[in-house]
Amino acid sequence: MKITAIQVHVCHARMRNWVFVKVLTSEPGLWGWGEGTLEWHTRGVVGSVEDLADLIVGEDPRRIEHLWQMMHRQHFWHGHGVVRATAISAIDIALWDIAGKIANQPCHQLWGGAVRDYVRTYCHLGGGRMEDFYETPVDNAKRFGDLALAAVADGFTAFKSMAVPSTMPLEGQQPIRAAEACVRAMREAVGPDIDIMVDCHARPSPAMGLQFGKALDPYGLYFFEEPCWPESVEGLAMINAAITTPVATGERVTRLSDFRDLFARRACDVCQLDLTHCGGFTEGRRVAALAEAYRIALAPHNPQGPVSTAASLEFGFSQPSYIICETVHADVPWRSDVVTEGFTVERKGRIVRANTKPGLGIELNEAEIKKHPFQPETVQRVFHRDGSVGDW
Repeated sequence: MKITAIQVHVCHARMRNWVFVKVLTSEPGLWGWGEGTLEWHTRGVVGSVEDLADLIVGEDPRRIEHLWQMMHRQHFWHGHGVVRATAISAIDIALWDIAGKIANQPCHQLWGGAVRDYVRTYCHLGGGRMEDFYETPVDNAKRFGDLALAAVADGFTAFKSMAVPSTMPLEGQQPIRAAEACVRAMREAVGPDIDIMVDCHARPSPAMGLQFGKALDPYGLYFFEEPCWPESVEGLAMINAAITTPVATGERVTRLSDFRDLFARRACDVCQLDLTHCGGFTEGRRVAALAEAYRIALAPHNPQGPVSTAASLEFGFSQPSYIICETVHADVPWRSDVVTEGFTVERKGRIVRANTKPGLGIELNEAEIKKHPFQPETVQRVFHRDGSVGDW
């Protein structure tokens, strides 16, 4: 059996372009699907997948570890850059999809079988215009409360919000009070039994992240995400040691050695590896094993398309440290036209029962994908009030 071709199918889905990768084989009717969605880098990922295809077309798709090593180590530059790592991830996920189809088993069965009966999911509230924090703080807090109620009404027992504004390396108490007002509004709206997560999007400096963390600690957050740049391992460790709320990070980390450094410094208690960026299932399982050694929870980053979701859920059914999965369920109204999924979602609690179909358990409709061709993503620019560049 040989890999005969690698195709890339780009599908524009409002905020981002989904980048789907299809690995075809010499066996009639046998192929695998992967995903390498990377906002504002779509064309770079497509080109990187095409470069990697030169390495592995003609190879045996069953030699997954061997092919991963080839993609990572050859071409001289190791696959650490996010564009290259994303391309590797997409192909690797597709190869595991093929492996499951060959075995006629879901992917999680290939890794030792299910370790849980269901996977809990959470949604992202969206909304909450950052520029409104200062101009209309009361209205902004109310908006967060209303969005929180809507998420609970939709069946979720957990949700995440971006309730922290972009700040300069050091500011006064105004942004701290604004963030606290939004979190207070969410907690008062949904009560103590719903889990709330706050995503800082790595906007603050360590000094500001620490202040935000301490201010939000009393509200019983499930986790506090990226309170400073992920490269600032010492800053993350300082914040994680100073607050009760567990710190989460990892969505922008692509190297196993960097995960090791985060874990060794206890810079997080929740690892948010993204299977579409960290090297797919092959490298993701190594990261998960390392997290297990440090007793760090797994809560994968997954705001992308339907292949990423299927992959994140398959991963969840095989990993003992996995606690919850980020999901997108209403990004575009035609999402279900593009994908047929093998897992089932129970609306009450938004829990997912395991896929029973081979591989990832999904199939994509290429005709529907073609109805939504590539469009450049909207360029996002963030500036502080003095005109200096901020983090988006």
